[in-house]
Amino acid sequence: MTSAEIGDQRIEYVIDGPDDAEPILLIMGMGAQLVAWPTDLVDLLVAAGFRVIRYDNRDQGLSSFTDAPPPTRGHVVRGLAARRWATSDYTLADLADDAAGLLEHLGIDSTHVVGASMGGMIAQELTLRHPQRVRSLCSIMSNTGHRRYGRSSARLLPALLRQVRATPPTTRDEAIAAGVEAFRVIAGLDFDEVEMRELAEAHVTRRANTATSRDRQLNAINASPDRTARLRTIAVPTLVIHGLRDRLVLPSGGAATARAVPGSRLLMFPEMGHDLPRGRRAEMVDAITQNARRASPAG
Repeated sequence: MTSAEIGDQRIEYVIDGPDDAEPILLIMGMGAQLVAWPTDLVDLLVAAGFRVIRYDNRDQGLSSFTDAPPPTRGHVVRGLAARRWATSDYTLADLADDAAGLLEHLGIDSTHVVGASMGGMIAQELTLRHPQRVRSLCSIMSNTGHRRYGRSSARLLPALLRQVRATPPTTRDEAIAAGVEAFRVIAGLDFDEVEMRELAEAHVTRRANTATSRDRQLNAINASPDRTARLRTIAVPTLVIHGLRDRLVLPSGGAATARAVPGSRLLMFPEMGHDLPRGRRAEMVDAITQNARRASPAG
């Protein structure tokens, strides 16, 4: 792994696959690090002919953390209630510019882009703000930013509130256990506790997540505008993937994204929640590869 200085941010990244393969940028979601992309999914992408680039968003993993007073609970609640009350140190546009800066640092003129959850929102913004950088787009378990579509299920809120109000972990084992439980709450039918424990351990080993970093990223989402109208201008091949059992970002978010982007393909899995289930990863990679093949050759 290595890092790039992008403006005043340090962005940690890792690359898998041969240097002469087609680049594909993977953007992870809120509170998740680059290791949240399953190893077998990355391996499948490499086998499909891609040079896979993963990185930590700011305020996650080994990338820079914001040097500013942490958001208060009131800031977060107001932002969740209405976008006009949301305040943030940065927005999704800034996170998309981080991604564009990383591509410039790596000397990559254009790439295929895949984003999951908040990463899907960033991928959309990257495509909108830097269209020349994106060959194809895949938005997974995400939304358009419209408050009506892709909200969290009311049935999930009690579990999320319990996590927010829980006493912060004080030991490594407690942090790992909390991570596993966080994954369990949002997963679909194919929750793999052994794999999720390994993932939680990887997160804690690199850098334990904090409520502050999570809340900064949540504020960035809440303070960012609805992208629906702008998504209609996207001209690159677009694939939207969503789980029908996703309660964190309801399936209406994926459906709205597919409606907004002209010519996009919507792929929904009945047992998938807010996760990347092992049994569907090969299908996801096949669909991502087919979508990428629809793109114009790099100029």
